[in-house]
Amino acid sequence: MNKNEATLPLYTSTGKPAGRIRQKNEETILAAAAEEFARHGFKGTSMSAIALRAGLPKANLHYYFTSKLGLYVEVMRHILELWDTAFDDLTVDDDPAQALANYIRVKMEFSRRNPEASKIFAMEVISGCECLSEHFNQDYRNWFRGRAAVFDAWIAAGKMDPVDPTHLIFLIWSATQHYADFSHQIQRVTGNKRMTRADYTLATDNLIHIILKGCGLTPPPPTS
Repeated sequence: MNKNEATLPLYTSTGKPAGRIRQKNEETILAAAAEEFARHGFKGTSMSAIALRAGLPKANLHYYFTSKLGLYVEVMRHILELWDTAFDDLTVDDDPAQALANYIRVKMEFSRRNPEASKIFAMEVISGCECLSEHFNQDYRNWFRGRAAVFDAWIAAGKMDPVDPTHLIFLIWSATQHYADFSHQIQRVTGNKRMTRADYTLATDNLIHIILKGCGLTPPPPTS
């Protein structure tokens, strides 16, 4: 498995890896919650609706997540951890073209497989990030600066053109998440009822080509 394609284990409140049954139930609840929050927003979603979609008694829901707000924050935290983990191991020794291509592919695959989760995050950011204020703290800013520093090192070594790392990362985030957040716009413009796996592959290869060329990099061969 590619290091950028790893998925995170779910954790209990003690910080220890969850047992199989607990992990399965938490994954089921998080998936159901993501669907409900994406459809109805935070205010329009009830714990009863999430329990019904998850196929679990409401009491079970409260066993794992004591409040709707806690569950909402956990859904977004899980989204961000999956996104960020794909960029955690970036180092100055990596080939920038391969590293960026891998990251774009991971982000696009997340948009394909988890569109509801991406939409929840987008709605939260647009509304002011109130529930994510604790996440976007100094530690997160330090993490972001660490990613940008790798780009700066590549630029200093002449491995890529001198582009602003901050805006490059913002570009990758916005371009890859667009396919989940604005899926209805894409469907209406293209006339397709939904994007297929082949559509995502084509879009991914094009994004890689456009972004890497803009950085003065030679894109790796497109996926088959």
